[in-house]
Amino acid sequence: MMIIHNQTIGQLITSDYSLSHIQGITQLLEQHKTFEFPRLDNGLFPAAVVISDTEYTGYSNVWVRDNIYLAYTHYVCGQIQIAVKTVHTLMQYFQTHRSRFLNIIAGQVDKDEMMQRPHIRFQGETLAEIDQEWNHGQNDALGYFVWFYCKLVREKRLNTTIEQLETISLFVAYFHTIEYWQDEDSGHWEEETKIEASSIGVVIAGLTEFKRLFQELPLTNDLKGNDTVINLELINELIAKGKEELAKILPSECIQEQPKQRRYDSALLFLIYPLQMIKGEMAERILNDVIENLKGDYGIRRYLKDSFWCKNYKEVPSEIRTTLSTDREQWFKENNRELQLGEEAQWCIFDPIISAIFGVKFQQTQEKNYLEQQTYYLNRSLGQITASDSPFGGFKCPELYYLEKEAYVPGDATPLLWTQANLRVALEMMKRSLSIDH
Repeated sequence: MMIIHNQTIGQLITSDYSLSHIQGITQLLEQHKTFEFPRLDNGLFPAAVVISDTEYTGYSNVWVRDNIYLAYTHYVCGQIQIAVKTVHTLMQYFQTHRSRFLNIIAGQVDKDEMMQRPHIRFQGETLAEIDQEWNHGQNDALGYFVWFYCKLVREKRLNTTIEQLETISLFVAYFHTIEYWQDEDSGHWEEETKIEASSIGVVIAGLTEFKRLFQELPLTNDLKGNDTVINLELINELIAKGKEELAKILPSECIQEQPKQRRYDSALLFLIYPLQMIKGEMAERILNDVIENLKGDYGIRRYLKDSFWCKNYKEVPSEIRTTLSTDREQWFKENNRELQLGEEAQWCIFDPIISAIFGVKFQQTQEKNYLEQQTYYLNRSLGQITASDSPFGGFKCPELYYLEKEAYVPGDATPLLWTQANLRVALEMMKRSLSIDH
């Protein structure tokens, strides 16, 4: 079943697109400001557009992970300078807070205290940290930054300095100190700590791109033999340890004892695209796992029995909704609320990624069934855009749809910039596929 919320978009959706057709849909969405990405003067993006009723979400703040996805989208769409400015300011942020890395590397603070870790959510305008208890142990967020920063430098899109490369090298030393391949972190979903394949995979992608940068970058005299910036032996060792652990865990997200164990998690999709860290049979298996076990009619679940924005979530007090997941679980327990399978929120960030994954497959093989799948998941993504009578307004990209009583409605983080970004990439990937096909 294909659910289309917006009637105007519904009239344009088809199973067989032409290039001009996709360009027309993109232009329509641009006219309706679906792809409006509000930016701070320094180039950073808030997580969502918030109004007074949704201010409690905290989504007016900046997340490192979301900003890398937003920068990547502008990069894919040829708006390189926007991507460069975002990444440059993120580098400024990390340089400002180098002590977070140095203190853990030196063993001066406990790495298991999540507020002592480098902060992955902060105030965008000032680059200041936020004094709120948060699960900052998110190795994936740091890995994404290293991956995209090094990619832009390697492609000569972004100029770097010795000081900035020294800051990147702190990430390497930090990953070594915390033993990222067996480190319990909060991962993409900022929840209970566990050893997560999706986090390990992103760090491997970052380290691999860092290594590529130094293999391809003409080294200046300042860099030659400078172990504080580049230690290829250490990087190779860290990559090897990550890959060894990843091979043990995949296709699962976590294989620790219950309750940490998790067989299916949509975060693993990101290792296939955009990181292209996992390929071949394993990528196929993860893709099928998500489609067969987590796909719903309105979107795709993050994982089974996910309590965030589960059924009737507005009954949860707003101060509990956005705090640590342990507080949320405690509230559910105290209020005799047991989550049932099928009552999880269905997210809108994944269908565009699956469409892009099939797009890459089609572009590499020209096999029609991949183009059909690319089209199907693009259409699901377009179907998730809000209707004109939505309380958030029409033509918006929600974070998710959740069950309110018996109806699925958009969550309060509407529009979510990460959803907009992934949809924009999916449309661009479709344009590329159709350019080959026709």
